[in-house]
Amino acid sequence: MKLCAVAFVFLAGPALAQSVGYSDARTMQCLSFAGEEYGADACIGESANLCMESADGGTTYGMMGCLDGELQFWDRKLNANYRVAMANAKQSDIDTEAKKYGRPSQAEALRDMQRAWITFRDASCAYEHSRWGGGTGAGPAAAACMMRLTGTQALVLAQ
Repeated sequence: MKLCAVAFVFLAGPALAQSVGYSDARTMQCLSFAGEEYGADACIGESANLCMESADGGTTYGMMGCLDGELQFWDRKLNANYRVAMANAKQSDIDTEAKKYGRPSQAEALRDMQRAWITFRDASCAYEHSRWGGGTGAGPAAAACMMRLTGTQALVLAQ
């Protein structure tokens, strides 16, 4: 049941975000300045928070739309960053002839790390959901968790 609630966050999709007028602009602006006074991780939640300050964003349904909108933003970044990291890892394996000399494969390690991270993220956010005891805050809590952890991992993969 808990995983079903967490899965809802992904299945709700862009329809929720569009209905509350979510925009990626605040997060993108924040990321463009990150590094001068603060790290990029400070940008996680910027667009969702701005959206939740709107008239439509203050309800549980609105919060879900705002959080899902930014989750989708970070999920796209995570997938793009993973593709680049995997291509780089595979090239590094070729360049260092990892298998020939019995060295660990960066590509395999990256894949294994990402799979373990997905399990960690899902379990962490299921726990967040459970802490609300079935109350109306459970959905937004799980969505915020998914957004935060996905954003953090997207930034890790960009390094």
